[in-house]
Amino acid sequence: MKLFPRAATALALLAVVFLAPAGLAQGAKSALTLESVKVEPASPGPDTLCALSVTVRNAGSRRASALEFSVKVNGQELPAYKDRLYLNAVEPGATREIRLLKLWSTEAGRPAPADGRLKVEVTLARALWMDREIKDGAEVWTPAGSAEGLPVTKSITLPMGKK
Repeated sequence: MKLFPRAATALALLAVVFLAPAGLAQGAKSALTLESVKVEPASPGPDTLCALSVTVRNAGSRRASALEFSVKVNGQELPAYKDRLYLNAVEPGATREIRLLKLWSTEAGRPAPADGRLKVEVTLARALWMDREIKDGAEVWTPAGSAEGLPVTKSITLPMGKK
């Protein structure tokens, strides 16, 4: 079957329009990075409630907020992070520590690891750039687009202590 020259050109143009942005987004470097993951205590025993925080760096020129994280413990995703946004602002050129939900070192369905090491992996899945203005004496934040180059991931591996 032969394609007419105009149809072939139209198909090529559609491929460029629809496929190029996906390729650019995957290859884009993110202005938002996870600098560190912190778990306390640093050597949790079984059935220990742990504080979790991340340090986010914003190398962009706009304020970032509406941060969406996912967390895995020993490869198992924690459902508590699904559909949860953190409205903390990370100013341009700044680094900010963000406290996330606490997590248990072990749970039903997620026993203590056989190798005695607890791996916590945090992913910044999405974020929005925000514009800020003052209207009638009130601070108004307006979404200014999605942060490019996400997701970004950082992990930490901790030795498990004794109970």
